Amino acid sequence: MVAAKENKFLTVAPFECAWSDDLKFREPGRGCVAFDAFAHNDVTVVFRENVGSQHYHYKKDNSPHYIVIIGSNRNRRLKIQVDGASVVDEEASDLCRCSLEFESYWISIYDGLVSIGKGRYPFQNLVFQWQDAKPNCSVQYVGLSSWDKHVGYRNVSVFPVTHNHISLWRQVGDEKFVEEGNGCDYEQWGLGNFLESWELSDTVFRVGDEEVDVPAHKAILQASGSFPLSGDVIQLRGVSYPILHALLQYIYTGRTQILESELGPLRDLSSSFEAMPLVRQCEEYINRLKLSDRVSDPRKRVELSCPISQPLSGFMYPTAFPADVAKLKKFYSSGEYSDVKICLSDHGVTFQSHKVILSLWSVAFAKMFTNGMSESHSSTIYLTDVSPEAFKAMLNFMYSGELNMEDTVNFGTDLIHLLFLADRFGVVPLHQECCKMLLECLSEDSVCSVLQVVSSISSCKLIEEMCKRKFSMHFDYCTTASLDFVLLDQTTFSDILESADLTVTSEEKILDAVLMWCMKAEEPQRWEDIDELMNYSNPETLFKERLQSLDDLLPHVRFSLLPYELLERLENSNLSRQIPVFNRLVKEAASFLASRLTCPGNEATSRLQHRRSSFKELQYIRDGDSNGVLHFVGTSYGSHQWVNPVLAKKIIITSSSPTSRFTDPKALASKTYVGTSFAGPRMEDGRISSWWMVDLGEDHQLMCNYYTFRQDGSRAYARSWKFQGSMDGNTWTDLRVHENDQTMCKAGQFASWPITAANALLPFRFFRLVLTGPTADTSTPWNFCICYLELYGYFR
Repeated sequence: MVAAKENKFLTVAPFECAWSDDLKFREPGRGCVAFDAFAHNDVTVVFRENVGSQHYHYKKDNSPHYIVIIGSNRNRRLKIQVDGASVVDEEASDLCRCSLEFESYWISIYDGLVSIGKGRYPFQNLVFQWQDAKPNCSVQYVGLSSWDKHVGYRNVSVFPVTHNHISLWRQVGDEKFVEEGNGCDYEQWGLGNFLESWELSDTVFRVGDEEVDVPAHKAILQASGSFPLSGDVIQLRGVSYPILHALLQYIYTGRTQILESELGPLRDLSSSFEAMPLVRQCEEYINRLKLSDRVSDPRKRVELSCPISQPLSGFMYPTAFPADVAKLKKFYSSGEYSDVKICLSDHGVTFQSHKVILSLWSVAFAKMFTNGMSESHSSTIYLTDVSPEAFKAMLNFMYSGELNMEDTVNFGTDLIHLLFLADRFGVVPLHQECCKMLLECLSEDSVCSVLQVVSSISSCKLIEEMCKRKFSMHFDYCTTASLDFVLLDQTTFSDILESADLTVTSEEKILDAVLMWCMKAEEPQRWEDIDELMNYSNPETLFKERLQSLDDLLPHVRFSLLPYELLERLENSNLSRQIPVFNRLVKEAASFLASRLTCPGNEATSRLQHRRSSFKELQYIRDGDSNGVLHFVGTSYGSHQWVNPVLAKKIIITSSSPTSRFTDPKALASKTYVGTSFAGPRMEDGRISSWWMVDLGEDHQLMCNYYTFRQDGSRAYARSWKFQGSMDGNTWTDLRVHENDQTMCKAGQFASWPITAANALLPFRFFRLVLTGPTADTSTPWNFCICYLELYGYFR
């Protein structure tokens, strides 16, 4: 599931620029970059057709480009430059502040339309837009730059942008949850809707000699002051209605208007109820009147408002009222003034709450409590299909305005359930926070589970697109590390297969994935495994209700990119004999490759285009060749002459015994023959263990399909050992197990072994050889004596 990740920080020195292959628009001229920045001034973002250098300076750039400078002229200006010329120079003193915190921004470019905003959500909180009359539709690479001071960047993400993305992001952020029948607009929703309303009220002010009844809500009153709520009626005989109305209006909306002549009585009433923000406002205005020597104008109305509405967790509480949030949280935890119990029928769990607080955040709850149905008259409501952990998190959010998932055991599962709950009840700010967390924590391991949820939520369309893109760019991992992808619906899986971002090591992996999806595989399968099953079964039994989906999904496989020898095997397979569409596509591809004729039409042409590959294929040719991973890393990944990668500190090789003259890690990465090289035994978990381990580095992985090693000059030939892979260096997967293997029989001998097809699909960072039985030399039975090791497969 989703796992919380550490933020990656990037600090850009003065007059430098950071570039990365990841900071690239999918489509030239169209894209959006979102990021957090920490700067005293001049947050500078560069958009070019090609990658620039680290010491790139935009004032010396002669190539076409856009520059956006946030906080220019010591945080006073916003500037946009095109090819070195300033086209925008606007006052924007609040956009970039010299502070001790990161601030969030986004910048999008769409056919020359440059949009700039604040916040984590693109197309929300728009600050400025400018349209280039002569748009540069070729800019694609994003550079993060600075001026005369360091700038810190983090949480940098590049999003695709299409014509309808503005509306999609409004669904995530600014969506108006309009309820049918009453036309409620969330943007206009707040406590003002309950001001002096009998709906949900649980106390009454009885005002003046006329004893006018004015309804109110205990939780709101007590969160804003100290009111005598021992009974259901508060008597105010010496107070006129306009004075009480002004006080309640201030409490419920954060602002009010009153005649100058009534400021004194309003101050006195507010003071009696300890509504101190309003008391201070009244006194400030009265003092200004005294200092000005001006006679109070009985006809002039004074507007009073909260100086700062309650800020909570980066966004505003859903109404501007002077409440003490600590009191609201206390009311929730204690159940004081509670007027509703919410029972989760599926779990037998009950929560105490306040109808007005629920209704403040959720139009759906407001309708539930006021539509005249059973919930309107009952103090207990029953909900089904609700996770208790997610509902508790939603209630905590409603009373505090903060989303706190730190104490959550199943972070990913609960976050997805919470997103579903926020969408179900229309809690927009919570929905935003969940979307933000999902985007920040989205990983290859979580993408399928997130996709299963967001594909059914209309307000999460962009997150759905981001998940599909993540899946497409990590297709090998997402279809081999787990089988969650077979639970995706056909439309979603088909969109991934059609994606221009689909990155895969070979077209055969796509064929395997399509067949596994169509049979809802419960364990990893290759096409050969499924073909073998068809010796004992038939397509109807294997693929069941998804049999027809083969007709839709198999055409996404570019069979023409497969080797001709493999196509011949496919043509003679059970799959080809029993599935007509499979047979047709294979024969078309084989015919094309045999004749080398160009296929007509766009569809045929697309089938001949090679896909992107995130892995570099390092293929085993012979023992001692220069095609392996350790050799490739030693050439700085193909860019320099070979240097021992252990000495260059690009990989780490360790052993079960300490480094010594005869236990030298760098020897294993070199082709130089060493007469004595061994890993000595040690006790681990009560057992003798000898091993060699390779760490490819934090940012690198290998799907290993072959490995080779060389015996040193001794006769301690290995007979039983394991070759293992791991992502963390602690939990190991057996890739190949050797029991009484007689391959090694002389000093200095090379030997190599393939990895089984299923295990060759798994990417790992760590690899190790573990001796599991004594060697052929009884004098040193537990010395693992090898002087060279090389790995092969798909590396990134």
